[in-house]
Amino acid sequence: MNADFINLTPDNLAAEHLCCAIADKKHQRGVDTKRAWLAERLPEGHTFRKLNQKGKVFIEYAPLESAWVPVVGENYMYIYCLWVSGSFKGKGYGAELLNYCIDDAKKQGKSGVCVLSSSKKKPFLTEKRFMQKYGFEAVDAVGEYELMALSFDDSRPHFADSAKKQSIERQTLTIYYSLQCPYIPNCIKEVQAYCSANDLPLDLIKVDTLEKAKAAPCVFNNWAAFYRGELMTLHLLNEGYLKKMLNEG
Repeated sequence: MNADFINLTPDNLAAEHLCCAIADKKHQRGVDTKRAWLAERLPEGHTFRKLNQKGKVFIEYAPLESAWVPVVGENYMYIYCLWVSGSFKGKGYGAELLNYCIDDAKKQGKSGVCVLSSSKKKPFLTEKRFMQKYGFEAVDAVGEYELMALSFDDSRPHFADSAKKQSIERQTLTIYYSLQCPYIPNCIKEVQAYCSANDLPLDLIKVDTLEKAKAAPCVFNNWAAFYRGELMTLHLLNEGYLKKMLNEG
């Protein structure tokens, strides 16, 4: 395959599109916050690689030590997101992006690559069966959420102890979020509007440092919603999905 891929750098970050929110105007505020977040992460070894076309085809990963997730391990790469959508599916782009990450990890002398997945397919999480094709296996689990890893030296990462709590003392709707995903600012806006209109108490907890992310009280990739003290979902919430979640809860 001779597809044209590019990596975001401090020099091209301002000019390049960010794939996942490429055509949705309501998420453009989130694109700006994502750029600011990336500007701080790129010097840490964070990689954002995308197809050089106007589409949602990209992989985003970082050294596990600086990845904003409650996962512990030595010398691993962590994949935040691997996304191929629409007409770009079925062309081998996902495989090419994943293999690039694996090769990059090997070149850097890493011990392996890991990613958050789940026993059943869920939106916003990398699909387990796809990763298994490339040798990834589940090395830790919290409920239905699984940490999958491809180890080069038989070492294994694992969820931090805090991530295994899956509960908090607050009984109100409580959302932990970072600005790693450009969809999040608009999701926050919709949740706030719904809660205000329905007199529903809401606590928003911004995860704005690596330390906070590593100590999150649940499995966390960039978003986690609790209700009545229990983790309800890692699915980003808009008004419609929030209504569904509350009715089911």
